[in-house]
Amino acid sequence: MRKERILIIDDDPDIRDVLNLSLSENYTVFAAVNGREGLEMVKAKNPDLIITDYNMPVMNGPEFCRQLRRDILLRHLPVIMLTGKGETKDMVTGIESGADDYLVKPFEPETLLARIRMILKRTIRSLDANPLTHLPGNSSIMEEFQSHIDSGKPFAVGYVDLDKFKIYNDKYGFEHGDEIIRCLARILIDATQQFCGPEAFVGHIGGDDFVFICDDAKADDVSQGIIDAFDKLSPGFYNEEDRKAGFITGVDRQGVAVKAGLVSVSIGIVSNVNQKITHVAQIGELGADLKKFAKSAGKSNFQRDQRKR
Repeated sequence: MRKERILIIDDDPDIRDVLNLSLSENYTVFAAVNGREGLEMVKAKNPDLIITDYNMPVMNGPEFCRQLRRDILLRHLPVIMLTGKGETKDMVTGIESGADDYLVKPFEPETLLARIRMILKRTIRSLDANPLTHLPGNSSIMEEFQSHIDSGKPFAVGYVDLDKFKIYNDKYGFEHGDEIIRCLARILIDATQQFCGPEAFVGHIGGDDFVFICDDAKADDVSQGIIDAFDKLSPGFYNEEDRKAGFITGVDRQGVAVKAGLVSVSIGIVSNVNQKITHVAQIGELGADLKKFAKSAGKSNFQRDQRKR
């Protein structure tokens, strides 16, 4: 059974040792010495919970929390803040910066463990997110679809998935495949924020299937941005021999032996500009057809439905 992963951020080595001794029996523990290093560790280690000190050099606890909450992939992570003072203003500042709970040092290890168990249970119950990318999952996606339909404003939905991904997974293994999926998630977030700002939505349906929702006028730019970024990184997913060859051999979903080029990305864009969209299922049906059409290009591509209905 997988142990939950906890990141400790504290510049005091004695506190880090105490926390490690208290937590390591039940959790996998990592440590950083300040908030800036903590942000890098979060991205590298993918923790389930963070314990951070309030006062630290380089980047303190409140600023760490504010930076964490700005990142859509990381903002869900629960944070417990430790403070050496019992002053109310420090506790309030910690909570307002994004901490979920706080403890005053010195603390009883049993109290900390109880708080951790409570917060992890609450997070699991409340978080509708894909466990691999932590992007919003299907319930949130359906709510966003309905909200945009109800608004009556122009919008577009991009259905995104990877081509030749099964053959890649068969050869390189699921761990490497998961890295590609996480990479695609980051590319989607970066592209939507670059062209649309924070109002754009990115969700993870499951596997290598994603969606983004944005202003219809920006959907083509977002799609091309995703393709450009992914195609630039795609060769790096392969060893030197396969990269030079430009393909790998494998078996497709029908059991037929094939040569597959490098993994690419296909996007089908559904818009309410040229047609009336009245229900959520309609978006899914149109998106599946357009994505299938985009895949027929044999390379990274996006396809928009231009028909008026």
